[in-house]
Amino acid sequence: MSRRSRNSRAWRYVWSDIRRDADARALVLASEGEDWNYGRLEFSDSDSEADFSPVMVPPVPSAVPVTGESYCRCDSQAETSHNPRLRGFYLVKDCHCGEDDQEFDWVWDVGSRSTALLSCDDRKVNFHSEYSCGTAAIRGSKELVDGQHFWEIKMTSPVYGTDMMVGIGTSDVNLDKYRHTFCSLLGKDANSWGLSYTGLLHHKGDKMNFSTRFGQGSIIGLHLDTWHGTLTFFKNRKCIGVAATELQNKRFYPMACSTAAKSSMKVIRSCSAPTSLLYLCCARLRQLLPDRMDTLDVLPLPPGLRHLLHHKLGWVLSLNGGFTEESADDPEPCFQVAPRAGPSSSGSDSEGCASDPEACRRKRCRWT
Repeated sequence: MSRRSRNSRAWRYVWSDIRRDADARALVLASEGEDWNYGRLEFSDSDSEADFSPVMVPPVPSAVPVTGESYCRCDSQAETSHNPRLRGFYLVKDCHCGEDDQEFDWVWDVGSRSTALLSCDDRKVNFHSEYSCGTAAIRGSKELVDGQHFWEIKMTSPVYGTDMMVGIGTSDVNLDKYRHTFCSLLGKDANSWGLSYTGLLHHKGDKMNFSTRFGQGSIIGLHLDTWHGTLTFFKNRKCIGVAATELQNKRFYPMACSTAAKSSMKVIRSCSAPTSLLYLCCARLRQLLPDRMDTLDVLPLPPGLRHLLHHKLGWVLSLNGGFTEESADDPEPCFQVAPRAGPSSSGSDSEGCASDPEACRRKRCRWT
């Protein structure tokens, strides 16, 4: 009888250890699937380094997609024939609610992306088409300089995982830096600001509560005012608040990032306008009129002027939310107007941040 070599005996011990670890992982995964009603899905929801221990950490609640935050409530959002074992995951049809614009000032940049695919004329970005092993990011095709810039991004997939964010950043932001690390990329340094789907606002590595969560179907709007140097966020076309100030004389790109597998976002509006008297008048009108009121329908305007305002500054006049949702007793306009000459009137919050910058900074200003 031939004697087994030492190499074969060593390999036997190695394979036995591998089988033991695999059985332990399978047992843990099976128990987790029963607790959370999950099927065989891979989630990328870890903020820490990879753990090679044989015992797996139970999934955190961020693996469950956010629901109930959609812009619309149409019946096409979810089919009844969904898999009951995959809680929060439905068979979603294409929903085009809120997608009325036909012309776009910018789209996603094909040359500035990380682990992402583009479609719909480069307006829709698909992150991690198969599985996720880190953070994918992308930026817009146009640098935002002087003027007023407004864009909206619609969440077209389940929103879950470590983070899915929208925001702005300079050209110094490295979109590939964390492609193998799960993190909140936007806001990790001083060159970017990012709003997470969890409602946290990120900048310089810090984070703070800013809004409620957003999920699939939510429309997140951003208004970059280079004249006043402010960045304002909107959720489902209602103002959330001013996220940053003192952004004058800086150049930014619109950005988005995601750690979730098979996640997607879509640019449904991107427009720019100079900071002219026409814009300032429209912004002031939006402040004075109540929410949920169509400015162009209420005002007795000539047909030519109505057509011009609709195509040039319709986004200013159509947004519901001249004030933030933080407090009805202490409102703060999300649109700013140029300060008037002379001392400002006291005791009126409707004058906005321009008439009382210190009050604005105390109320909603996050970072400077």
